[in-house]
Amino acid sequence: MSGSLYSWRGRVGVIVPPTNTVNEIEWNKMSPTGVSIHATRMPLHSNPASSKEEKLLYRDIEKAIKLLSPANLNVIAYGCTAGSMVLPIEKLSDFMKKTSSCACVTTAASIVAAIKILGINKIALATPYDDILNNHEKLFLEKCGISVQNIRGLGIGSGGAHEYTQIAKVPPKQIYEHIISADSRDADALVISCTDFPVLGVIDQLEAELDKPVITSNQATFWAALRAANIDYSFDSYGVLLREY
Repeated sequence: MSGSLYSWRGRVGVIVPPTNTVNEIEWNKMSPTGVSIHATRMPLHSNPASSKEEKLLYRDIEKAIKLLSPANLNVIAYGCTAGSMVLPIEKLSDFMKKTSSCACVTTAASIVAAIKILGINKIALATPYDDILNNHEKLFLEKCGISVQNIRGLGIGSGGAHEYTQIAKVPPKQIYEHIISADSRDADALVISCTDFPVLGVIDQLEAELDKPVITSNQATFWAALRAANIDYSFDSYGVLLREY
């Protein structure tokens, strides 16, 4: 990236669902000097385990990558937790790599990678979702060898996908109390799911209060994207994952 004023260390692309208003903001907050963020949007496919939905997912991912690729990116991430729960774990990112010819990561695979690099397999899970999506995520994580000790959602989405715009509007106090309530003493880490959940600013506070690592969808995906692109970074905030790994 020699000669690029704003992206001399690297360019990071991210694909987000159409209603997401948090992912790009949190990524720009975390972005080291010399790393630029470039985003596009695509339809949400929250149940890629369905063969019909998976087919549509791959179609839309390919379209989004073609929009981003001319920016000459080092890495492209699919920044959606539920929408990237595809097994085998590298299936979706491998497809993205073939389409883009650059490094690629997905949120679901990034969360699993973060849990494993921390050397743990028992987690508590806090989400804004309803029970159907929570159970979908729990099953996905368990198939990846991760034991979910407790899971708690806010029920957003139970009335339909149009409710997802409410996720980014949950008051900070309610978010914090919800996350704390989802913890379990048997869990070695706490995972906060959803790239549209504004939780970046409380990661360090949560880790101090709970005395365990806190992994969020945006934090884990950004961490995985930087590593996949071989972009050097140094953080003194945003959780143990970014500070030490």
